[in-house]
Amino acid sequence: MKLSRRELLVAAGALPLAPHTLADLPVPPPPVDDTRLPFKEGFAASNLAYLDAGSQHPISLGALADAHRYLAQRALDPAAAGYQRNDSGVLEKYSRLVNADIDEVAFVQSTTTAEQMFLRALGIPESSGHIVTDTLHFFGSLPLYAEMEKRGMQVSWVRERDGRIPLEEMRKAIRPDTKLVALSLVSTVNGFQHDLKAVCDMAHDVGAMVYADIIHAVGCVPVDLHASGVDLAAGASYKWLMGEFGLGFLYVRKDVQPRLRRVNYGYFGMSEFKSHIYPYDEPGETVVDYAFRGDATGMFALGTHAHTPIAILDHSLDYLLKIGVENIQAHAQGLVQRLKAELPERGFQLITPLEATTPMVACALPGAREAIGAKLKEAGIRISVSGNRFRVSVSVFNDMGDIERLLGALGRT
Repeated sequence: MKLSRRELLVAAGALPLAPHTLADLPVPPPPVDDTRLPFKEGFAASNLAYLDAGSQHPISLGALADAHRYLAQRALDPAAAGYQRNDSGVLEKYSRLVNADIDEVAFVQSTTTAEQMFLRALGIPESSGHIVTDTLHFFGSLPLYAEMEKRGMQVSWVRERDGRIPLEEMRKAIRPDTKLVALSLVSTVNGFQHDLKAVCDMAHDVGAMVYADIIHAVGCVPVDLHASGVDLAAGASYKWLMGEFGLGFLYVRKDVQPRLRRVNYGYFGMSEFKSHIYPYDEPGETVVDYAFRGDATGMFALGTHAHTPIAILDHSLDYLLKIGVENIQAHAQGLVQRLKAELPERGFQLITPLEATTPMVACALPGAREAIGAKLKEAGIRISVSGNRFRVSVSVFNDMGDIERLLGALGRT
């Protein structure tokens, strides 16, 4: 029987038999140079060649240690009693990462939650009108706009052409009665990236707003929300922010906030609360006096949000700000360019634009799961494989050895 270090100490009488303490949990990894790429030592050692960061990014060892400290505090571990969550600090770090003001961002459960909140705040679909979206937008949002169409909205679907959404086609689709343009800044399908500023300029010329799903952009390509002019944006944290499921961020440009109707009345959005019904309350003419904050949190925050991801993000956002997203992008390009050059030579149909500077490469392949699924599993390689498509997405821990291992497993069509 193998005993833990604590059990050995208890057996020897060195420690009293007591509830487990933080000593039993993983400790922070030893200091390493986290400014070098690839940064393999920042993540758990594995025989798996993980090339699927665009589906869910591994949590770094440093972030894992921070999550354990939070969870130890939740377990009432005395050794972790001094732990404090850094909610406002995480919002501030995210704001810096995307060039936004902190009063323009708020926590949200998921990207999809934010997108639907934004539609309600714009009075869609009750007010009717016109929406423009495209077929490289998040596939989970396509039914949303199909439903809006059923409920009286006019929806223009800009079609993909050669792995791109042509800017001239977006221009043709935007009309004087357009209320909203909804898109993914970077497409989950193939890594195509919109010229967001150009789209915003066209939409604003007719008085329309622009919503951008930025989950596949922030953390892997530079994002400047202010410079883009985008009105609304959102993204979750479990991809390129190296966070966890259950928490993300929404963005509402400051001058847009007064133009949205309030559709949420959550207590996390309150700036004042004073009841008049409980013992020893001051008398009042109302049950409660309250006010909402005049910022994105005041407009969109509901109740409690996920806390463990905040502990993880506190570390991960520090890393992203320190290393610089432009350096992460440059590292990824050295890897994906090899794939863009080699995969077509092996007979694979590339559907990612050659000029794309995102960390994803996708190919169309009939019966992809049956064609390559077993080979990848046998080789210990993880990528995203769907019915007729596969996608490779690289990050800070990947190197050219991972790429060559993948190419060796894929072989030729």
